[in-house]
Amino acid sequence: MTETSGRLLKLLALLQTRRDWSGRELADRLGVSGRTIRRDVERLRELGYPVDALTGPSGGYRLRAGTAMPPLLLDDDETVAIAVGLSGAASASVTGIEETSVRALLKLEQVLPAHLRRRVNALRSATAPLPPTSGPTVDPEALTVIAAACRDRERLRFGYRSRDGADSRRRVEPNSLVNIGRRWYLVAWDCERRDWRSFRLDRMERPSPAGTRFAARELPGGDPATYVTRGFSDAKRFAAEQQRWQARIILDATAEEMRERFPTIWGSFEPRPDGRCDFSTSADELDWIAVRVATLGVPFEVLAPAELRDAFGRLAIRFARAAGVALG
Repeated sequence: MTETSGRLLKLLALLQTRRDWSGRELADRLGVSGRTIRRDVERLRELGYPVDALTGPSGGYRLRAGTAMPPLLLDDDETVAIAVGLSGAASASVTGIEETSVRALLKLEQVLPAHLRRRVNALRSATAPLPPTSGPTVDPEALTVIAAACRDRERLRFGYRSRDGADSRRRVEPNSLVNIGRRWYLVAWDCERRDWRSFRLDRMERPSPAGTRFAARELPGGDPATYVTRGFSDAKRFAAEQQRWQARIILDATAEEMRERFPTIWGSFEPRPDGRCDFSTSADELDWIAVRVATLGVPFEVLAPAELRDAFGRLAIRFARAAGVALG
């Protein structure tokens, strides 16, 4: 490969990694002059790549969408990441992606070098996927519209249905997309409510660019995933406070052990100075709390409410009868 051909491939790879590049940035990355960059861009255009020139003090370039997709230039790590991602996409929550991802994976595997195919197969064999689950899916076109608005810092507008079924119109400054389990969330600044919000994409209707750009705001805490999961915790805490019974139990196990073994949706595990932990949980029925605690499988002591002890007594009688054991 000649020096010029190699440089053209590197230039094309750079143009594919982000939306806009200044001429000076490209020249610095490739170690050439601005004049050389201009010549190389002309060569790419002659080869059919739609590279647009940008106006401004230092000029710039953008690889726009053309009538056909140009070959993607990927390094080894990028190729492995895409192959593994496609192989796991069958359990994703994007409408129609299962069949599409299989077709794309077959095409990619046909051209993988042997050493990359071995890496992909090793990663697949060492990964245990979660079983497919049902749930709402997201329109892939809506997903790409939202992702582009996040990237370009362009305001979005959409209809939204809240958890309680209320419909509203929203205009937001999108920050990030977050995928948790089979749910997609958008973290954004709500322009009317003047505060940060997270929106479930399957509850959004017809998201579209509003046509105006915005300056990036600082997200509280800095991490979008943490912001979304903190909202889960606040919602669960609020829901728990609405339950009739609030229970507190001492467990003969560490908080770390219990958090690893059981979902936090059951309640919270907090460490005690003696190495045990407090388990706080709530429900409208005491018998359900008693069953939940018994399922934890460790010795325990009821702190509150006192009525929970009676619930354990009732369950003990039922279980003994089922087991054919006579209680004295």
